[in-house]
Amino acid sequence: MKNSSNKRKFSPTVWYPAARWAFVLALCAVVGVVISYYWRVFYGLDPRGVSPLQVTGFCVVLAMAAGAAALLLRRCKDFARRGAVCILLCGTLFAFADPPMQTPDETDHYLRTYAISMGRFDFDAQRTYPEDVDELMAAFPGAWVNAHTSAGLGTDPDTHAEQPYNSAGHALKQYGKDGKVESIWDSFTRYLTWQSSDAAAKPATEPISFLILPFLPGALGMALARLLGFGALGCLYGGRLANLAAYTLLCYAALRSAKKCRPAFLAVMLLPMSLYMGASLSYDATLLASYYLMLALLTRPQWDARTAALYTAACVFANGTKPYINLLWVLLPLVVVHKDAWKARLSRAWYTVGTLAGALLMTQIVEQYGTLLRRNYGAIARQGGTTVNGAEQLLFVLKNPLRYIAVLLGTLYENDGFLGQLGLFGWKDMPIAFLNLTGPLVLLAAALLCTPAQNALGRRRTRWLGAFAAVYAVGAMTAMYITYTPVGMVRIVGLQTRYFLPVWLLLIVGVAALARRALKPALTAERGEALALPLCGWYAFAGAVLLFQHYFIGPVYVIYQ
Repeated sequence: MKNSSNKRKFSPTVWYPAARWAFVLALCAVVGVVISYYWRVFYGLDPRGVSPLQVTGFCVVLAMAAGAAALLLRRCKDFARRGAVCILLCGTLFAFADPPMQTPDETDHYLRTYAISMGRFDFDAQRTYPEDVDELMAAFPGAWVNAHTSAGLGTDPDTHAEQPYNSAGHALKQYGKDGKVESIWDSFTRYLTWQSSDAAAKPATEPISFLILPFLPGALGMALARLLGFGALGCLYGGRLANLAAYTLLCYAALRSAKKCRPAFLAVMLLPMSLYMGASLSYDATLLASYYLMLALLTRPQWDARTAALYTAACVFANGTKPYINLLWVLLPLVVVHKDAWKARLSRAWYTVGTLAGALLMTQIVEQYGTLLRRNYGAIARQGGTTVNGAEQLLFVLKNPLRYIAVLLGTLYENDGFLGQLGLFGWKDMPIAFLNLTGPLVLLAAALLCTPAQNALGRRRTRWLGAFAAVYAVGAMTAMYITYTPVGMVRIVGLQTRYFLPVWLLLIVGVAALARRALKPALTAERGEALALPLCGWYAFAGAVLLFQHYFIGPVYVIYQ
């Protein structure tokens, strides 16, 4: 007993607050120095003219800030608030670690959001933007990694042997052994020094994007940034941060609403892929958070009028943002919520009819608004080109159901079931192998944290939610096959991992139900939630650091000339 008492005296958990802060911050500073040294040695930052002191200072400050945030979060005991603060802090890192225009379709989303921030609520293909917006568009091409990828045959300067090269998947390129390293930093330099050059940027015009509502948070952020005197680049980050704030608020509402499996919700919300979209200008920021909110409401043991109204609002918004495929969400309260748990005034059937009517009405309003208020667009080309025809593709699927099943399975196989692409960023051109490998493990850990008996949803809810996940996944794939894929093609075009994030949330719930019966754990719900935040929070922090590392630090792919 005496030895045990002495050990507790040296435990960091019983130190005085000042000593604990000193220990944690000192440890974080050491970690920052180690990362700085690793970047300088392994990625050769010094030969690229980067000051060692600046790199070390940046890493130390970032690591110490992360440690201070972790210590401050320990004081907050409310799970939803702690989760929301962690989402906001880690999401802010993603907002700056992701270079401009590198989120899928962010060029169009930026232009539409910027137009709304200027009070333009209609659509005109001939309307232009301020000059600095044109310069930003020219300096940062979308899909930077793919745009600068090269392949061919070259001569190895060491062995003088001819060998093939391919720079795909690398954000930094170097032409020749001693050639200049080209990176995203060159785009920043080009944008910031554009006025001193003689080149004129090509004028940008309004994109083929006719949504207003989901871009409002980003537009507000851009308007505030412009009022503070920032240019086009500052407006981009202002819009991202405002979008992140909207994502955080909806996630906070979901965490407060969820009565079961809260570690699963936090894990998916803090996935690097979720934060990557949540801290972008994409409408997926609020769309994904609306999905999480609806699923959280479905874990409540009883449904009153307020719960039903909140679900309806989220469902109608989701259908107005991405129509038709989200109509599946209308049916969930009818089949998942038991009649004995339904306490709202309207019956479940009438509520479902009302939600369906609201979703269809919102869809028609958005479509008609985008049609009536557009000018000078002319004939808009079919998405995917002339080889895409939705009616013919649907007829092809109905005539060849077995072949289409093979297409589904083949697409899943080629894309690692999309569960192995949780670290694939950019326009599917920036893979981070560590996140691809560990993403499924983090989801599995979250499932194990949901195994306490208090988190059981019941067989009925679990089965219906599992069936919905399967139908939703197949429906999303089928929608992309019909609307984006050439007729009869043997694979589905346009699918990305973010489409399946709500499916992975339901997968965690299903795995937790199976593990609960097989393992019969002694873990309590409170302990599971206490472990979820450090696990998912530090994983999200690591994801932001790795995204920054891959875009701004390395690796450099040498192209032999």
